[in-house]
Amino acid sequence: MANKKLLSVKDLNISAFKSNLEHKIIHNISYDLFENEIVAVVGESGSGKSVSSLAVMGLLPKQILKITSGSITFENEEISQLSDKHFQKIRGNKIAMIFQEPMSSLNPSMQCGIQVEEILQQHTNLSKSEIKTEILSLFEKVKLPNPKRIYKSYPHEISGGQKQRVMIAMAIACKPKILIADEPTTALDVTVQKEILLLLKEIQKETKMSILFISHDLSLVSELADSVVVMYKGEIVEQGKTSSIFKEPKHIYTKALINARPSTKIRLKKLPTISNFMKGEIDNNIITKEERSANHKNLYSQNPLLEVIDVKKTYLSKKGFFSKNIVFKAVDGVSFKVYPGETIGLVGESGCGKSTLGNAILQLDKATSGSIKYKGKDITNLKKSELRALRKDIQIIFQDPFASLNPRMTVGNAIIEPMTVHNIGDSFEERKEKVMDILTKVGLDTSSFYKYPHEFSGGQRQRVGIARTIALQPQLIICDESVSALDISVQAQVLNLLNDLKAQFGFTYIFISHDLAVVKYMADQLLVMNKGKIEEIGDADKIYASPEREYTKKLIHAIPKGL
Repeated sequence: MANKKLLSVKDLNISAFKSNLEHKIIHNISYDLFENEIVAVVGESGSGKSVSSLAVMGLLPKQILKITSGSITFENEEISQLSDKHFQKIRGNKIAMIFQEPMSSLNPSMQCGIQVEEILQQHTNLSKSEIKTEILSLFEKVKLPNPKRIYKSYPHEISGGQKQRVMIAMAIACKPKILIADEPTTALDVTVQKEILLLLKEIQKETKMSILFISHDLSLVSELADSVVVMYKGEIVEQGKTSSIFKEPKHIYTKALINARPSTKIRLKKLPTISNFMKGEIDNNIITKEERSANHKNLYSQNPLLEVIDVKKTYLSKKGFFSKNIVFKAVDGVSFKVYPGETIGLVGESGCGKSTLGNAILQLDKATSGSIKYKGKDITNLKKSELRALRKDIQIIFQDPFASLNPRMTVGNAIIEPMTVHNIGDSFEERKEKVMDILTKVGLDTSSFYKYPHEFSGGQRQRVGIARTIALQPQLIICDESVSALDISVQAQVLNLLNDLKAQFGFTYIFISHDLAVVKYMADQLLVMNKGKIEEIGDADKIYASPEREYTKKLIHAIPKGL
């Protein structure tokens, strides 16, 4: 017997309204979600996937966005025009949602258990003690370690993966018929991502609920969904069973999404972007083993630019007033060399010590012991003036460019400010000219000089962050998860840009990421970290082809492969 249709979106149109002007952003979309089914909605940022799911939840901001025509029916009831009061009975109870960023979705001032308690109080008649038992049972179901401790913990006291599990527990607390998961694994480690996907699949199997899974990553979706809906510029361009979409994609945009992720088998000189695919401009030139080998011979015949020698970083914490200090070794005896023009990939799960090591190299958080040599000179105990000069030479590109840019400062001034501090250029006009040139080099319009950070998309902001970094003409750049929050297609653009800039300016990169597919594409050498130590080090291709350590095998195995 066929499963019952739970949700039906039919000919839905949504418009944005600004200064009495109407701008259509969702165009006639239709899809169905059946009982006990997982449907994935995929597409880049701005494709309309999140907006259409907010419409299903009745969460469209009324002053800005409006359903202009079409219908959304849930269990044969039209819900697109329901009042807030009526929707509250459905939202969280029959249709629940997990958001992309658990840190901003959880209340930082409330214990995790109490936040789940609120939902059960609102939608059930359970007593206080029954609610607590139910929450601990939910925490066990989502495989949280030590549920009693997590119940009393505040969001900042638990990891990103654990926060996402609390969000899932909250979403499934009332046993909803539909769970909408909006990019729930985007900023998570590959291993944690795999765990969350398996968890969602297990819960779905057990509870028979339906899942609407929103993502920009088609490879990821292939491991989870029964059906796929592909969205592009507010329209559905293709939909069908996951296996047929992957084996025989019909629309060129679907083909582009499938091919935008770096291949783990070949190393293309340039990653194909979505627009390359749409225009049919695909560069299939690969870097051969011989070319790579000749390049490495030149790289490693030089003196190292940076030497990290037996670096340790320990933190002390106290559990109670009278208890002894607990020693936590964030970085534990790490040694490696970085050569001019090299890209060294630094990978490992959250908490393995990658960013702590990056901060120690940057002298932002000094190492407890060991030495760090830059151009043969120990930089661990520099005077203030020497440290200031070093800041120009060793730069960082952050994961979240929006948080690292001043929202009140135009992009031009944000780039000029550090140039002024480090005496690059003799006048404002000369600096402005250089900034205009740099903005063009990173693929931005010169009009960007006068704009503010909020006027850019995520990918454009990352380009601004890169422009700010290269304006100082550094020699060594630490890229700390600098593409992990980007769409798969924007990621390809930024990776191509980093490689182009490296070829043009002779940069050396330490590329920190939890995404092994990206690191393998970028890196000459791979450095795998686990619990503060180096687990494995060597040529990126060799480690990927035949990893020696179980931990490295686990990381590689967790990469979504596609069908």
